[in-house]
Amino acid sequence: MRQIIATKTITSTEAKKILDKAELLFDKNYVEKAVFSMASSISIELSNSNPIVLPIMNGGLILGGMLIPQLNFPLQIDYIHATRYRGGTSGNELCWLKKPEKILQGRILLLIDDILDEGITLSAITEYCYEAGAKKVFTAVLAEKKLPYEKPFQCADFSALQVPDRYVFGYGMDYYEYHRNLMGIYAI
Repeated sequence: MRQIIATKTITSTEAKKILDKAELLFDKNYVEKAVFSMASSISIELSNSNPIVLPIMNGGLILGGMLIPQLNFPLQIDYIHATRYRGGTSGNELCWLKKPEKILQGRILLLIDDILDEGITLSAITEYCYEAGAKKVFTAVLAEKKLPYEKPFQCADFSALQVPDRYVFGYGMDYYEYHRNLMGIYAI
C-alpha cells in the first residue's frame, strides 16, 4: 500500500471560511428523501440478487451508512478504498489502499460512492470488479455532476441528486478532507 500525501492542506479556520462563503444546494431533508427514493429503486432492481455492497472510501462512507440500512434484502458488505484526489480538489493517478476481501467471481456488486464527477475513478473500479470476475456491477452515487464533455463513465445506475458543474461538498464529499460530515450539500 502506498502512503497518500495530500497535494495541498488547509487549516480548520480556512475550511470554516470556505463554508461561510458556500451556497447550500440541498438541505438534510432533501438529501434524505432523495436517498430514500434511490434505496427503493435499488431494492426493486437487486432484491433477488444476493449482492455484495461495496462502499468506496472515503466518499462512499456517509452514503453507505444512509443507504445500506434501507436495503431490506439479503446482501453482504465489504468495501474498497481507492482514491485519485489524495486530499486535493483535483484527481491524479488511481491509488489502491484496499481491495475487497470477498470473492467477487460470479457475484452481483453494488458500488456506492459520493459523486460521479469525471468518472475516472468509478470507471477504473468497475473495470477492476469485472476483471475479478463479477457477474454484474451496479453503481450508486449520491450526486451526479453533469459536465459539458464526454467522460469515461457517463452515468451511474442509481443516483440520488444532480449537481451543477461546480465544486460541491458535504454528505461524504470533501473540500481538502474537510466537510464530509456536513448535513447538506454545498457548492463554491
